[in-house]
Amino acid sequence: MFQVAEKSAPMPGMVNRAMRMMAGTLTSRVLGLLREVLTAACFGATRALDAYNVAYTLANLSRQLLAEGALSASFVPVFSRLIARDGPDGARALACQVMAVLLCASGAVVLLGILCSPALVRIIAPGFDPEAENLAVALTRALFPFLAIVSVGALAMGVLNSVGSFFVPAAAPAASNLTFIAILLMFGRGGSIWTMVAAVLAGGAANMAIQWTMACRMGYTLLPAMPDTKNPDLRRAAALFLPYAAGLSLNQVNPVVSRILGSFLGDGVISALNYGDRIIQLPLGLFVIAISQAVLPMMSRIDPDDGENFRLFARDALRFNLFIVLPSSVALILLARPITHLLLVRGAFGEWAWNATSGALACYAAGLPGMACNTVLTRAMYARGLPKAAVSVTLFTVCANLISGVILMRSFSYLGLAAGMAIAFTGASFFGALLLMRDMKRAMGLFEVRWFIRLVSSCALLALAVWGASRLLPYPVDAPFAARAGWAAANVTFGCAVYAAATRLLRCPEWTWIKDAVSAGAPPCMH
Repeated sequence: MFQVAEKSAPMPGMVNRAMRMMAGTLTSRVLGLLREVLTAACFGATRALDAYNVAYTLANLSRQLLAEGALSASFVPVFSRLIARDGPDGARALACQVMAVLLCASGAVVLLGILCSPALVRIIAPGFDPEAENLAVALTRALFPFLAIVSVGALAMGVLNSVGSFFVPAAAPAASNLTFIAILLMFGRGGSIWTMVAAVLAGGAANMAIQWTMACRMGYTLLPAMPDTKNPDLRRAAALFLPYAAGLSLNQVNPVVSRILGSFLGDGVISALNYGDRIIQLPLGLFVIAISQAVLPMMSRIDPDDGENFRLFARDALRFNLFIVLPSSVALILLARPITHLLLVRGAFGEWAWNATSGALACYAAGLPGMACNTVLTRAMYARGLPKAAVSVTLFTVCANLISGVILMRSFSYLGLAAGMAIAFTGASFFGALLLMRDMKRAMGLFEVRWFIRLVSSCALLALAVWGASRLLPYPVDAPFAARAGWAAANVTFGCAVYAAATRLLRCPEWTWIKDAVSAGAPPCMH
C-alpha cells in the first residue's frame, strides 16, 4: 500500500462517468439539504422526530439491504459481463427474471417488517418511553411499503449504470426530494409527523417512475418474467446476493448503533445526529457514491486474473476519490458551525440543536476520507467476487463503531458517537486495503511519496486559507439570510480556488484525468 507507484492506469473513462453522476447528484443532494431545512423548521429536534427517524432508519435499512445495496452489488457485475459477452437480448431476459424475484422478496420483507415492527423498534431504540415507542411502531409499519416501491427503481438504476447511463439515476432522487418538499410546504406546519410518512412514500414513487421509464426508453422494459432456475447468470447473481446482503446489511447497522446508544442520551440527540448525517450526505453522495457507482461496472469488466491492471485501476480510483473528498472534509470541519446555522437554525431549531448538530457534523467530516476509501474498496471486492472479504470489512466497521461509541459517549456524549463512526470507517479502509492486496498478491501503491506530499500540502493550504478568511471576517450570525449565504459561498469558493491553484501548481495527475474526461465527452451507452 505504501510502495512507489508505477505508471497510472487509464482513468478518463471512469472520471467521465463519475462527473456525469456528480452533475446528476448535485441537484438531488441540494434538494435533500433543503428537505432537512424544512424538516428542522417544522419539527426541530424533538421526541416525535426521533420516533420518525427510528422508523425511517428501519425502512431505509431494509431498502439498502435488499434493493439499492445488495441488488446493485450482485446484479451489476453479472449484468455488465452478460452485456459484454452476449449483447442486450440475454441481458433483458435476466433483468425481467430478477424483477420477478425482487418483487417477491421485497413483498415478503415488507410483510415481515410490518409484523415485527414492535420488536424492531425495541431493538433500535431501547431507551424510548412507551409513548415514543408506540409512535415509532406505527410510523415504522406505515413506512415499510417504501421498500417495495424503491426496489423497482433500484433495479432500473442497476440496468442504467450497466449500460453507461449515470446522469438520470443520479438525478432521479431529485424528483423524490421535490415531491417531499412540496408536501411538507403544503402541510408541514399545520400537519403532524405523519405528513413526513406521506411525503416519503410519494417521493419514492416519483423516483421509481423516472428510472423505470428511462430504462424502458433504452430498450429494457422491466416487467416481471418467470425465473429460469437453470439460467446460469440468474443463479450466479442469486449466489452472490446473500453474501453481499450480509455485508451491506452489516454496514447499515452503523446508524442503528448510533440510534441505540443515542436513545439513552436524552431528547433530540438522535435528531441532531441525523441532521449532521444528512449534511454529510451532500459530499458523500455527490463525490463518493458517484465515483463508486462509476467504478463498479468498469471493474467488473476487468479480467479477475489480470491483477496488475485491476490494482492500477483500483489505486487510481482511490486517489481520485481522495483528491476530491479530502479537501471537502477539511472545509466541513472548519465551517461546521456556520454551515449548520445557515442551513438549519430557524423556527423550532434552536441553539442546543445548532451546537449538537455542528459538533456531530465536524466529527462525521473527519471520517469522510475513510468512508470514501471504504466504499471504493468494497466495490472492488464485489467486482473481484470477494463477498467474504467485504463482509469482514463491514463487520470490522460495525464492531469498531460500537466499541468506540460506547467508550467515547461516556466522556463526550453524542460527539463520542459521531467520532466513533469516523474512527470505525477510517480503520476499516486500511483493513479493506490489506485484504484486497492479499487477494491481488501485490501492494496497492496508493501512498506514493510525491503524490502524498502534493495532496497533503494542498489541503494544508486550503485549511490555512479558510481558517484565516473566517478569522478576518467572522460569520455574521445575526445578518439576513442572503448575507450569511454570501459569506458561506465566498468562503467555499475561496477555499476551492486555493486548493485548485495549489494542486495545479504542484502538477497533481488528477487534473490530467479530468481534462481528458471532459475532452472525451459522454461515454457511449450500450443498448
